[in-house]
Amino acid sequence: MGAHHERTVPVCASCGAVHWIDPKVAAGCLIVRDETVLLVRRSIDPGYGKWVFPGGHVDRGETLEAAALRETREECGAIARVDGLLGVYSYPGRPVIVAAYRATLLPESPEPYPADETLEVGWFTPGEIGGLELAFRSTADALAALLGRPFRRPPLET
Repeated sequence: MGAHHERTVPVCASCGAVHWIDPKVAAGCLIVRDETVLLVRRSIDPGYGKWVFPGGHVDRGETLEAAALRETREECGAIARVDGLLGVYSYPGRPVIVAAYRATLLPESPEPYPADETLEVGWFTPGEIGGLELAFRSTADALAALLGRPFRRPPLET
């Protein structure tokens, strides 16, 4: 093991090469329609049965925006346009960095439906969102950035 920025990192005993353990990057879309936001209920862990904005991991060589749009389509069939970055979220001790984008449903999109990794979809007002069980802090924080009010933040997973 070697030291890097006061942390211990794995180092090859024979050649001294550092084995970097990089974070995972995820991206997703908060689609706004009228006064509502599209959320999906997860059908996988972590966060099974809880609500999130559609999103997922970024593939190597893929842009954040492309990943956000791809994951949104995969999870709920929505075809969207990215309108702007809401925020980038990271938390102490957590391996995933999340980029959240404000997006618009395109006219050619089907009505969103439960697809991969999704139990159900819904369009929610800010008041309704306040009563939902959100899966991740990044969901609560991105919704707060979008809607200008705080939402109950789930604890960080262990």
